[in-house]
Amino acid sequence: MRMLAFALLMALTPAPAAPELVALGDSYAAGTGAGDEAIDDCRRSPHAYPRLWAQRNGASLVMSACAGADTAAVARQAERITPSTTLVTITAGGNDAGFRDVMTTCTTGDDDECVSRVGAAERFIRDQLPGRLDALYGAVRGRTSAEVVVLGYPRLFSFESWCLMSGKKREAVNRAADVLTEVIGKRARAAGFEFADVRKAFDGHGACSDEPWVNGLVLIPVDRSYHPNRAGHESGYLPALTAAAR
Repeated sequence: MRMLAFALLMALTPAPAAPELVALGDSYAAGTGAGDEAIDDCRRSPHAYPRLWAQRNGASLVMSACAGADTAAVARQAERITPSTTLVTITAGGNDAGFRDVMTTCTTGDDDECVSRVGAAERFIRDQLPGRLDALYGAVRGRTSAEVVVLGYPRLFSFESWCLMSGKKREAVNRAADVLTEVIGKRARAAGFEFADVRKAFDGHGACSDEPWVNGLVLIPVDRSYHPNRAGHESGYLPALTAAAR
């Protein structure tokens, strides 16, 4: 009788729902630079960290991240969050700070031009980006009580090998990455979100290292330039997300 009752109870108990990850963000979340990207505006890769996490955790994935998205666009991506969502990931803020223009200036300009453009980006990050991040994070929290993990950006450059970028340029860009990550982390924690700082994971693996996890200048397609490659997503971003997600 007890076995029958147990069998009936198990039959009536619904199976636990599979986790659902909604991935929000820009090209770093979409996986641009990791290879095999879709030939469209969003440039999503099957090797992007959200897809890798979903595969390893048996989760369904709603991939909303899109290349070129700023925080306002990412807030609109949040419309794809549903009551079934169990985890939201976000990487955003670099495009608001003019990431593409900074890297173009530092690639084609001299040291002084690069440092000046980086300085302007840093001022924007400190003065204006916090309000934009608060608006984004508020839009996400307004749609869900699920866990939210915000992932930052790596320092782009190492100094082990010869590099197209001068040391002065690399130092300036890395400094801006630090400012960006620190602002994002502070606002994410203020919103009650988990924050995954990937800088330590990428140490020694920036562009111009002996084992780079970040692409240097790529001519075809150029949008892969200065983005994490496949190893960066697998060995940098994925472990950081795994450690941060409960």
